[in-house]
Amino acid sequence: MASMASPDQPVPATDADHAPAPTRRQVVSWALWDWATQPFNSVILTFVFVSLYLVSDSFLPPAIAAQNADGEMVCSRAADAATEYCGGLSDLTEWYGWVTFAAGILVLLLAPVLGQRADAAGTKKRWVIGGTAALALLQFALFFVYAEPMYFWFGAIVVALGSVASEIAGVNYNAMLWQVSTPKTVGRVSGLGWGLGYIGGILALVVVVALNAVEWFGLDVSGGLAYRLIALGAAVWTVVFAIPFVLNVPEAPPHLDRPKVGFFEGYVVLVKDVAALFRNDRPTAWFLIASAVYRDGLAGVFAFGGVLAAVSFGFSPTEVIVFGIALNLVAGVSTIIAGRLDDRFGARNVIVWALGILIVSALFVFAFREEGKTIFWIGGIVLSAAVGPAQASSRSLLARLAPAEMQGEIFGLYATTGRVMSFLSPLLWSLFIGWFGATHFGILGIVIVLAVGLVLLLMVKLPAHRRE
Repeated sequence: MASMASPDQPVPATDADHAPAPTRRQVVSWALWDWATQPFNSVILTFVFVSLYLVSDSFLPPAIAAQNADGEMVCSRAADAATEYCGGLSDLTEWYGWVTFAAGILVLLLAPVLGQRADAAGTKKRWVIGGTAALALLQFALFFVYAEPMYFWFGAIVVALGSVASEIAGVNYNAMLWQVSTPKTVGRVSGLGWGLGYIGGILALVVVVALNAVEWFGLDVSGGLAYRLIALGAAVWTVVFAIPFVLNVPEAPPHLDRPKVGFFEGYVVLVKDVAALFRNDRPTAWFLIASAVYRDGLAGVFAFGGVLAAVSFGFSPTEVIVFGIALNLVAGVSTIIAGRLDDRFGARNVIVWALGILIVSALFVFAFREEGKTIFWIGGIVLSAAVGPAQASSRSLLARLAPAEMQGEIFGLYATTGRVMSFLSPLLWSLFIGWFGATHFGILGIVIVLAVGLVLLLMVKLPAHRRE
């Protein structure tokens, strides 16, 4: 949610104006859910568990792992990329990408209909609690991913299922925003959750750095125990900080105007909604498609950024974590600045420039990869600075595009289309690594997703009265 991988926070219009004003406790408790789930996104998925452990030489056959016993190999260099060692790491990153792709398909199949059913039945909170509980249990299960090749697939599948649980909980969490806000405070409340997510991610990464600095208080953490304990800590974090949400945020009332249909019939309703939108407001419909594509590219930047740092550019564990802290800080600041840029230059212009910068920066990293870590630092900082404005302005542009009487439905489709395209980046990431045999070629897969999204956005013709 407030993570770098999944920050979109839909703002559906409802008849919540007639409900009692939310209390400060309810607002803070709702926002703390972002804080509670952030370690999964920043520590498990992006910068620590996956990038430093799951796709590391801990899961290569011992004879191949021993080829880099001195730690001098850097797989972005042509001379090293052809070795069995770098080939083995590329295989791990490719396989992890395929598992992530499968998770995206599962989210596509489950999240839209489950969210629709929760909306009609008034069970959003139950789905948030259930998804959060599943996420905590799956993080706990990562404690049993031992540093042996046979455990790679177990770890990859558990992480992927965690992302599915997080997404399903997040869809319903986002849909509860209007329960804890008013038309005058919805932006501030949404920003509070987003901001707490960034801060939580930074703090969680700082804790990991501190534990490494004190060498785990003398505990023997060889054989992957350090990373397994980090996963256990993330599970405890999720449980503890989700408690305020469970205790203080009320359940949503059912939407009686939404039909209660079966699982498969839910897709029929979804198709009808999309067809009606194409008939009545085609620019908005095309923007939903374009944003779904490039938003998945934005998610891919952070989903695989830590993997690239560790596997292709030889970052040490501490360097990867510090890199993650820096990217979170830069993205947070740029997101705040984006609001002023949006008001001054228009949301569409901000998105176009941000996507252009992202594409150029990614190609810069790919082209000059053999120059080493400095290139990745420069490219990563620029990439993270552009992601925030693209994300923030996408939501504000849609708010301007959507007719007032269709805001709720449009933002629901915004969330749904984002889930529909969530498999693109993992798919192209894995395909490019498989085709070219090196992890850094996955960058080109992400660039293609961003470029296609940019082209689709440029093709959207805005009506004169809503032109940005």
